[in-house]
Amino acid sequence: MSDTVEFLVRAVLIGAGATIVMDVWAVVLKRGFGVPAPDFALVGRWIGHMPSGRFVHDSIRRAPPVRSEAAIGWGAHYLIGVLFAALLLAIMGLDWARHPTLAPALIVGVATVAAPFLVMQPGMGAGIASSKTPNPTAARLRSLATHAVFGIGLYVSAVVVAWAMA
Repeated sequence: MSDTVEFLVRAVLIGAGATIVMDVWAVVLKRGFGVPAPDFALVGRWIGHMPSGRFVHDSIRRAPPVRSEAAIGWGAHYLIGVLFAALLLAIMGLDWARHPTLAPALIVGVATVAAPFLVMQPGMGAGIASSKTPNPTAARLRSLATHAVFGIGLYVSAVVVAWAMA
């Protein structure tokens, strides 16, 4: 297999795996502690308004629904996970993917919290780093924890993929 194909296969598998780990974390928080799970239909609504030139909303909940917003949101959620895994592989190289270590995955996972803090939350009306939410500190900590779990998921998924592709 060429390095390019190997890179793509590993990015898809590691990114999807890490995103699944993050989604399992959300289920545990919801069932065990009553923490609301992210509503990816709202992400789909936000993305669905972009082709008409609307990138920023006062409140994405009050924006008109778009067709297939749940599918768009969930698809974007997994695509972004794959892209973040590809970023990790681009930084660390295939040798890291063949012999994964925790620190790079955790660092990239935590760093990815910049995307919702600086792009998604402001665009959806929550302000920079959830500044317009009722409890910004709790929202920020929840996002940070979720992205740390994503980083752990990057590592765990990379270990599984390395084992499977050995």
